[in-house]
Order: sequence, then C-alpha cells, then structure tokens
Amino acid sequence: MTQQFAERATNLAPTGARNADLSDLVSILEDGQRRKLDVIAPASALRMRGGNVIVEGVEAQLSARGVTAVDGIYRPTTVADEGISDKLRIPLAYLRRMRTDNVPLLDENVNAWMRQEPERRFMLRAFRGEDGPGMPGEGVARALLSDSYKLMDNLDMLLAALEGVEKSGHPTRITGCDLTDRRMYVRVESEAVAVQARNLLRGYRSPFDGRSGDELPMISAGFVISNSEVGAGAYTITPRAVIQVCRNGLTLTKDVMRAVHLGGKQDEGVVNWSGQTQRKTLELITSKTTDAVRTFLSREYVEAKVNEMEAAAGKTLDEPTKTIEHVTKLLSIGTETKDRILAHFIRGGQMTAGGVMQAVTSTAQTLTDADQAAALEALAVPALTAAAAHG
Repeated sequence: MTQQFAERATNLAPTGARNADLSDLVSILEDGQRRKLDVIAPASALRMRGGNVIVEGVEAQLSARGVTAVDGIYRPTTVADEGISDKLRIPLAYLRRMRTDNVPLLDENVNAWMRQEPERRFMLRAFRGEDGPGMPGEGVARALLSDSYKLMDNLDMLLAALEGVEKSGHPTRITGCDLTDRRMYVRVESEAVAVQARNLLRGYRSPFDGRSGDELPMISAGFVISNSEVGAGAYTITPRAVIQVCRNGLTLTKDVMRAVHLGGKQDEGVVNWSGQTQRKTLELITSKTTDAVRTFLSREYVEAKVNEMEAAAGKTLDEPTKTIEHVTKLLSIGTETKDRILAHFIRGGQMTAGGVMQAVTSTAQTLTDADQAAALEALAVPALTAAAAHG
C-alpha cells in the first residue's frame, strides 16, 4: 500500500513516498523531472532574504522546451540548509537556531559569507515554482552543492538499474519503494533464491502476526537500489536478506556496490548534460547493476551470509534488557527507537543475539521516516555482532 507523505504547505515540490509501489514512484519522479532546475551560479548571484535563497542575474536559457528562467525565490529544504552550512562553514546547529529564532541574522550571516568569495561557484538544485500573474512563483531549493557535482537523477538511475536487473536473468519482484528529500530506495527480492535458516530462526515469532520461524525458516535473496540527487550519498546496490516469516529485511552494507557523483567543473548557467554523456553513465550503471545482481542473487552468496549470521545468532542472552541497552548505545540508536526494539524483542520470543537482530529489523519496518528506517536496517548485523559479544 502506498503511503504518501504530506506535500509542503505551498504545494511546490513533488511528494515523497513510503512503501510505495513502482508505478507510484515513477509518477512522482516524472513530476520532479518536469519541474527540476539545476544551475551553476557564482556566489555574487546568490543571497538570502527572509530565509529564502534569492537568485539574481543568471541568464535564462532557451531550449526546445522553451525559456528556462532561473532568477527567483527558492525556499530551502532541510537538506539545502545542510548544504549551505557545509559550503559556507556555518555550524549547522547555529544555522538551525537562526532559522528558528532569528531569520534576519540568518540572512546576514549567509550573505556576508557569500560576499567573501563572490566568484566562487555553486550548483543549486531546485524545483521551479508555479508561475503566478506577472511573476514566477516561489520554488524549492533542494540542495547547494559543489559545481563539480555529477548529476545522476533518480528516474534515470532507476530505469538503468532495472534494465540491469532484467539483463541479469533472475526472476525478481519489487517489494517497496521509498522517496525522501535525501534519497530514493527501491527494494527488490527474489523468492526463487531462498535458503533455509533453521538455526537463525529457531524459536522466533513474527511480532506482527505471531507466525513461527520454525514453520517458515526461509530467507530470500534481495537487494536495495538507492540514489541521492542532493549529495546525500552515492548510487548504491546493497545486498539484502529477507526473513519470509515476518518480512524483516537486513542490508549487508559491507558488500555494497557504489557509483559516486564526481565529475568535472560545470559552466555557469542551467545544467544540461549532453545525450552522449548521459548514455555512457547510464550504460555503466546498467552493466554494474547486472554484475551486482548476479552476485547478490546467487544461492552460494546467501548461504554464506546466513552461515556467518548463525554463528553469532544462537548466543543466549543472560540479561536481554542490559544487552539491548548496550547495543543501542554502542550504535547511537535513540531512546524512543531503543524502547521499540525492546518491545519487538519481547514479542519475538527469541532470547538470543539473533533475537536482537530481528527486533532491530522489525522495528525498522514500523518507522515512517524512510531514511531512518534504512539506516536502522543497516545496523541489524552490527547489532547481532554486538549482542553476541556482550552476552
């Protein structure tokens, strides 16, 4: 079932999604493609007023799609504020305090640092606003990045990756998609590549419906396709194991395949890649994806990973509450999430290090913030290792 995030109050940017199906994700990404605006501008053309980014003096571009106007007002997202903080070396906590308590001081700080290096160039990633009577509408500043940032848009990367999945020859299905201001996540699974994990799932009950891991001790192979358009990480394909009895997923991050957003300096003005440059990049993504899928969806790979986990998972915990306290502190997991993990651990009924791992992954399923859910899922194997060590 698709769960749409609420659109911003001014209805400017495409919505995000949590647990969407592929068609919903593609529809959102297509809307974003129609409204995106990427521009290389010097600091002298950028300033802040009323907490918004103002672009002035950047020449509009004429193309087959018409005139692309750049000058205007762009309201920063949280991610854009983080980019402003990073590029101007303004401490993020201080920037956030100014945005909350003293917007004129925020304007003054940003503008002063922009004036320090007027020729320094940035890439502004934005969504255009809807045009109103006689003037362009307010847009959304999605990110402030280096002028050498290489554009690898979610829709293009997704289609190239799915082509690579198809070329791998493995039967797969997409089990869910997430989209946030930071990243896109697409979860892919192959139940055709499943192995038994009786030791890993012995005594475990799904915290969602009580089904037993002893009755369905199967783990399916899968992976997550992820990309960021705003500098929040590389394009990645991360192997993922899926516990069939409860749909818990755990990502195996040490084997991740990456493609980073590094490129050459861009000319000033609206950024438009050439068709040839785009084709070469996407062909490489398709090829890398094909190779990664063939590796991650092999029975030998999944069996090896299950064997690694089973070696630690059977460790009985003498004091489970203290172990979970230790593990969550070690992995910097917050108090609210720690309490959820403990509740899931108790419902799971598996008083072992493996039960801690299961509690982490089942808790991840319940989080509404997709970035937090992905980050927590990636901590499942470290949580297993830490729990087994603590005992």
